[in-house]
Amino acid sequence: MLGTDRTNQDLALPVFDQYQIAVLVPCFNEEATVGKVVADFCNELPTAAIYVFDNNSTDRTAELAASAGAFVIRETRQGKGNVIRRMFAEVEADIYVLVDGDDTYDASAARQFVERLLRDRLDFINGARQPVADAAYRRGHQFGNIVLSSLVQAIFGRQFRDMLSGYKVFSRRFVKSFPAMSRGFEIETELSIHALELRMPCAEIPTTYRERPVGSESKLRTFRDGWRILTLIIKLIKDERPLRFFGAAGAVLMLVAIGLVLPLVGEYLQTGLVPRIPTAVLCSALAITSILSVFTGLIMDMITKSRQEMKRLFYLSIPAQPPSQMAPLTMAVGARLDVASQSANMVG
Repeated sequence: MLGTDRTNQDLALPVFDQYQIAVLVPCFNEEATVGKVVADFCNELPTAAIYVFDNNSTDRTAELAASAGAFVIRETRQGKGNVIRRMFAEVEADIYVLVDGDDTYDASAARQFVERLLRDRLDFINGARQPVADAAYRRGHQFGNIVLSSLVQAIFGRQFRDMLSGYKVFSRRFVKSFPAMSRGFEIETELSIHALELRMPCAEIPTTYRERPVGSESKLRTFRDGWRILTLIIKLIKDERPLRFFGAAGAVLMLVAIGLVLPLVGEYLQTGLVPRIPTAVLCSALAITSILSVFTGLIMDMITKSRQEMKRLFYLSIPAQPPSQMAPLTMAVGARLDVASQSANMVG
């Protein structure tokens, strides 16, 4: 063996507290719950910095988050995707915990998630929701999640069964390699597909999911946001699996052309005539379009593979879970309230 032998001690991971952890909480009108969410994560991850990104709330969300000890930042462009794009650009950390501000997720699972990320050297952990009550997870949302997640599994891989969960943990190189192009709730789908597309080491861990407290209202609109997510999936299939997308379109066009031309062939064999000229022209056009679609898929597939290689190389250029060498952003739980007034000033 070349070089010196490594002992288990040499390969041991740095201790948990050597990592800089940021808890990211996107919020829109969550005054009923945001204070408790911030307090719970302060208790579970006492060395973490809690960031609440206020998305044009009209209530006291920002004020209560600052009073609870969070750093409050405003994002004026409406939509969860816009908020997460700003979060990933603004916050510097080694590990990122993303959680909704509606107090439906279990803060006590955060440390388990982070420890699993470090122990197994993962880049992405998805918290799969396990509802503790029927009212916590509406049947319409469950059905839509199953349909959309199954579609993503069939195209991109069977890694996640609850890709629309709002409870996730990321490594730094996931966050800094993520383009974040979505504007609304479809960002959850984009996050999952980014991990699958770059073949990142990732995992899914079950976590309890509670009903919203009284006074808290869901911002998710089942049909509107479901349609946006479905549209995003189709767009990503076109962009990331172009040969499959354009090949399927070409196959459909060719089948239609064959179905229309068979009666014409039968008539020609019997009479030697082609009485329906417009149908014959349509069949020719469909066949040509089908062939062009397949060749478009082949060309786009080569371009997509080159782009994926560049994305993968950029992702690999970011160090994997280094101990934080930056100035600490966090402070002890007891000192958080000392900066509450400063955070409140940031709200304005």
